[in-house]
Amino acid sequence: MIEHKSLGARMFNGLNAGFLILITLLCLTPLWYILMISLSEKSAVNAGAVTFWPVGFNLLSYQKIVSEAAFFMSFWVSVKRVVLGTIVTLGAVLMMAFPLSRTSRQLPHRNVYMWVLIFCMLFNGGTIPWYLTIRSYGLIDSIWGLVLAGGLPIFSVILVINFFRNVPSALEEAAYVDGAGPWRTFLQIYVPVSAPVIATITLFTVVGYWNEFFQGLVLSTKQSNYPLQTYIQQLVVSLNLSNMDTEQIKLSSQLNNKSLNAAKIFIAMVPVLIIYPFLQKFFITGITLGSVKE
Repeated sequence: MIEHKSLGARMFNGLNAGFLILITLLCLTPLWYILMISLSEKSAVNAGAVTFWPVGFNLLSYQKIVSEAAFFMSFWVSVKRVVLGTIVTLGAVLMMAFPLSRTSRQLPHRNVYMWVLIFCMLFNGGTIPWYLTIRSYGLIDSIWGLVLAGGLPIFSVILVINFFRNVPSALEEAAYVDGAGPWRTFLQIYVPVSAPVIATITLFTVVGYWNEFFQGLVLSTKQSNYPLQTYIQQLVVSLNLSNMDTEQIKLSSQLNNKSLNAAKIFIAMVPVLIIYPFLQKFFITGITLGSVKE
């Protein structure tokens, strides 16, 4: 049966769709503007003549960024960091959240552990003690230093704890009746039904590791060990005219720091923009259920 919609309902749907399209365009406008800046010539950028279309289209900024081997090395470091960091963080968060989602009767002193977690989330010892701790473990200039330095986000732990509490207790009781222990209950009951919250913290983790640059700056003494964001942060256009031929000098004179910075920002955003659509359908469910406490 086809429902007949009134004129008012059709007008409301049209206005609602138009409003949502407008919001979408407003969100995409800054990204589009950054892309146009990165594709425009130096004089147009300096004059503020770039709006929604590139002026003097060129790819010089992107050529400058990818022309050095250090760019690809730092990109590979970031890929390794994201992959290893996501695996480590997911494992640590899920295994910590499961026992802490039990009652105080099932896990004695549970509230003490929770207060310690909350305290660690709100306060830290500072950068110097953190650096000395990482150095004492021999993790300077190591991919594991970049992974383990922030491998246990407390906010994600709390999110998963609250999600686990919303899992029907009948599932766990049925598993125990069938002879399942804590590990089997965790791996075969809780993890499979936690796809929304796992997708949510995966998104948080991937974005966090990809965008973080300070740890790479502090924990890496060689540029070859820099993750991409640290490399981009440190990338400066330094022109040594004595070592350039006429053509190179001409190309370098066309470079602009604003265009270069816009290209850096756009390159850094592309991987996240690619990953997000695949996780978005789980995101709202995971963040909603994980934030509600029974």
